[in-house]
Amino acid sequence: MSSLKEILKNKKICKSVWFMRQAGRYLPEFRKIRSQNQNFIDLCLNSELSSEISLQPIRRYDLDSAIIFSDILMVPYALNQKVEFVEDKGPVLEEFNYKNFLNNDNISFTQKLHPVYKAIQKTRQKLDKEKSLIGFIGAPWTLLTYMLGAKERKKKVDYKKIKTKEFEVNLILDKLNDYLCAHIENQIDAGADVIQIFDSWAGLILPEDLPEYCYTPNSKIVNFCKEKKIPVVCFPKGLNKNYKEFNKIVKPDAISLDYEIDPVWAKQNLTNVVLQGGLNPKLLLSSEKEVLNCAKKYLDTFKNLPYIFNLGHGLLPETDPDKVSRLIKFYREY
Repeated sequence: MSSLKEILKNKKICKSVWFMRQAGRYLPEFRKIRSQNQNFIDLCLNSELSSEISLQPIRRYDLDSAIIFSDILMVPYALNQKVEFVEDKGPVLEEFNYKNFLNNDNISFTQKLHPVYKAIQKTRQKLDKEKSLIGFIGAPWTLLTYMLGAKERKKKVDYKKIKTKEFEVNLILDKLNDYLCAHIENQIDAGADVIQIFDSWAGLILPEDLPEYCYTPNSKIVNFCKEKKIPVVCFPKGLNKNYKEFNKIVKPDAISLDYEIDPVWAKQNLTNVVLQGGLNPKLLLSSEKEVLNCAKKYLDTFKNLPYIFNLGHGLLPETDPDKVSRLIKFYREY
């Protein structure tokens, strides 16, 4: 067993398993903490508790990597845009103020996120040396859609909010890149040894805008990680066959597959990169036989490739922890 960091750096064929949103809503031990901490942002800023939550799935399943319990929207929060997590509705951000955004600076940004870095330090101290600790960010485009309130529905973005302010948007993306690189560097300094970039709304970008809003911003961050000698995983969710172009241009160490990507297509088209994930999290709500059959399909397909076993998105709140346990056991015995 090699650490995730080793697999990503050396593109080794080796067993490694972790799950997106492994620390969170489906675990009874998390729900207990959450019931006593109603404000989600405050919980992310509680170093002791966020470290404890990050370690819960490691204790339960002995996974190969921990991912820090935090949120991509901690960045807009640190840039002084009010963020609230409303039950049954999700994140709500106050109206974007361009002037306020420009008034931010690296010192106050880092100070506001200091508890997150402290949580990483605490987690690293308690984590076995051979296990990786994953820090993460939201990609500039994904954060932009949240910050401008441009996401209308699950699969639709209000392009008017972006196209009518093109100059401002480009400046926001540039500034976001600087803050995100600072956030990555602070996470590395605190003990993260792998970075994942979540471009959750990449699939909402018009094909002609992909170079400007997806490939270029992700490339800048990937290059920054490479300069820092830190392995980086990209998750450009929803890009479908544009995954191939993304991989060719951005050149991450690993690419996380969403559940709409056919694994056989991925094997044939995504080269010189470690592949990660792909399994539909909704499958874990179906019969155990279905789950294991589908897992076997991914494992058979990627048998002779460097592959990290994971899902094509985060674990769902309704997931039975015991089913997760049986899936991990199946993978380890495969």
